[in-house]
Amino acid sequence: MQKHSKNGVSELPATHDKKLRSAAIGGAFLMAMSAVGPGFLTQTATFTGQLGADFGFAILICILVDIVVQLNIWRIIVVAGKRAQVVANDVFPGLGYLLSALVAIGGLFFNIGNVGGAGLGLNVLFGISPQAGAVLIGIFSIIVLVIKDALKAVDRTVQVLAAIIVLVLIYILCVMKVPYETAVVHTFKPTHIDFYSILTIVGGTVGGYISFAGGHRLLAGGANGQKDIKYVNQGALTGIGLASIVRVMLFLAGLAVVTAGYKLDPANPAASIFKYAAGNFGYKFFGLVLIAAGLSSVLGSTFTSVSFLDYAVSKKGNAKFDQFRGWITIGFIVFATAIFYFIGQPAKVLVVVGALNGFILPIALGILLIAAHKSKIMGSDYHHPAWLTWTGWIVVAFMAYSSIAAVMKLL
Repeated sequence: MQKHSKNGVSELPATHDKKLRSAAIGGAFLMAMSAVGPGFLTQTATFTGQLGADFGFAILICILVDIVVQLNIWRIIVVAGKRAQVVANDVFPGLGYLLSALVAIGGLFFNIGNVGGAGLGLNVLFGISPQAGAVLIGIFSIIVLVIKDALKAVDRTVQVLAAIIVLVLIYILCVMKVPYETAVVHTFKPTHIDFYSILTIVGGTVGGYISFAGGHRLLAGGANGQKDIKYVNQGALTGIGLASIVRVMLFLAGLAVVTAGYKLDPANPAASIFKYAAGNFGYKFFGLVLIAAGLSSVLGSTFTSVSFLDYAVSKKGNAKFDQFRGWITIGFIVFATAIFYFIGQPAKVLVVVGALNGFILPIALGILLIAAHKSKIMGSDYHHPAWLTWTGWIVVAFMAYSSIAAVMKLL
């Protein structure tokens, strides 16, 4: 039975509160670790090698965009009490199916890199082939995602992997001479702004399925309506903070290597950072980071992409989809693993896929911002914060412009 406060507003039972706190933290780690997968490692190393300290500006833009995007998306889907694709269909019939296709296809391509990246990590650590490593990662991911208490297993696994990545990067920064002053100056006053790098890093760490990973996890944990906005802020800000720390640390590690005069290997630029920083020992650390980044991103990508195929809005509908969820999850991972096993996933493809996800971001965010001001979706008593609306449309315009500028550059 619910207790009532003096103003007559029902208070959440302690068990429900604990469940949503756990879901908020789970969503935070799922979003953050989805954002810093093998694609992010490759993109950051590639552009740091090309742009040097000026790439700090792209990292700064990425963090600012992340704040606006995550706070908007988490809030809108939780208040609406529906997954993003269902909200999109409420905005305009059929729009949700387009959004699902864009996110799921982008997630599938990223998953090829995620599985392959983790497989390469096993190759670095234990000497097995990257293909065999990818198969092992695929099997482990399937087990975690289809067991009875899958959400809790995903949460715990991702949190351990996050700790591994942060500790390894701290070590790398401690053994390198990092040009902090140069990094700060060029971050806020770059000598050159490269829109393709901004589009790619934002697309690879904020766009596509990553935008919705945390919000959909919180929704799956039971969050629903305005009463749960506090969990939105708690989860989103925690995830943004963790992802931002990892982004900055990897950029600084890459910059330290570049300013020391080393050239990054184009075939595997991220590995070069760790190898130059700490020799063969550092290279083994790189393998550990790849496993952690790849596995956590496989879990995040698969969970979120599969959730975009679920259009149920009732418990009965959810139960019906749950009958097929396990098989869809298995198929999603097997397909990505098979493509990597037989075709491979060169580093350049991860950069291109990041750029494609950057194109998806303004479309997805624009749809949800329209939904935020429709009372039939959000409820008649809900008013979306003005600062989130305005900054949200600024991000939509900026990312649309960056997309066009990047295409013009490539032509």
